[in-house]
Parts: sequence; structure tokens; C-alpha cells
Amino acid sequence: MLLEINEQNIDKRSIEIVVKALQKGGIIIFPTDTVYAMGCDLRNKKALKQLAFLKGIKLTKARFSIICSDLSNLSDYVRQMDRSTYKLLNRSLPGPYTFILNANNEVPKLFDTNRKEIGIRIPNNAIIREIVELLGNPLATTSLHDVEDEIMDYFVDPYEIYERYDSKVELIIDGGHGNLEGSTIVDCTGEMPEIVRQGIAEIDL
Repeated sequence: MLLEINEQNIDKRSIEIVVKALQKGGIIIFPTDTVYAMGCDLRNKKALKQLAFLKGIKLTKARFSIICSDLSNLSDYVRQMDRSTYKLLNRSLPGPYTFILNANNEVPKLFDTNRKEIGIRIPNNAIIREIVELLGNPLATTSLHDVEDEIMDYFVDPYEIYERYDSKVELIIDGGHGNLEGSTIVDCTGEMPEIVRQGIAEIDL
């Protein structure tokens, strides 16, 4: 199913359709402020396993990030951070960044793993933030491509994405053309934040 949503004039009924699909355990493809991404309800273990399957890995090996609507519920998933780290997140988000933070004890339970870090995204895209807000908890998310793949047209054009992925996912959101470059990844688990991948945006650390 291809569902068109205009970020400048969001139809609330469309958001409700997406959230219902997520609540039923569906995998969706959606726009962000960088590339198109694929995700599911973080609280649905069956959906998490299916998302991992689509990436060709087991859930225990998955390194999914999570998308939040804002910073208010971060403490549900990450350990207490120092003031400087919080200020960095607060001035950068929403934005095209993934911040790797120290995970709390909830994260290993969700992913059936002993992972100690979690990537946090709050994209500067109203469509996905409204979806997450209505859902009531974050999405687990991953890119459509693998790191070694080039980002091709079918990762940018919603119609190309639809042709390639319609049979594999519950719903694809057409939010306009995506970008070719991913988020800038910043590791905040050490003493000082460190850029581990330079993406679409610069960041002042």
C-alpha cells in the first residue's frame, strides 16, 4: 500500500492509518529528513523479528536505532546522560543526526541481546514525528540499504520504493523525494562526543 502524506498539510486520518498498521505488527517505509527508512513498533517483538528478517539478520544481531517524537521519554531507553550531552541533543534535534547513547536495562530486553548502546533519532520531518507521537512509543528503524550498497534511485523515489518493497512491507509512505545522504552519527558513549559517520549535516561538538 502506498499512502501519500504531504508534510506541509498532514492529514490526521492518514497518520491514524499508519499507526493502526504499526499496532498490528506491520513494517512501514517512511520519509525522514535524510534517506527513506524502514521501521516498526519498538514494543512489538514479532515486528522487530520481521524487521531483522527483512535485513537478512537475526534480531540478536540487529543494530536498529529508535525514532522518538521528542526528548521527553529518552530516560525509558538510555542511561542518565551528563548535562553537556543533553545540551548537544537539545540544540541538534529535531535534525539529521543519530546519537549513540548508553542504553539502560530496557534495551537488551527489547532486542534479545546484551547491547549496551542505542542510536537515537528525532528527524526534522513532521510526518514521522506525528506517527511516533500518536503511536505512544518509539519506532525501531533501519535504512533501506546496507552500508556497502550505493543509495540508488529506488531508495529516493517513493514510487521506485513501492515497486521494490510493496510485497515485503505493510505500508509505504510517499512523503516526497528523499535525500541521497544519511544522518550524521555521533557517539556520545565516551568522555567526549565523537563523529563516527559524517552524513548530510555538519555538527558543532
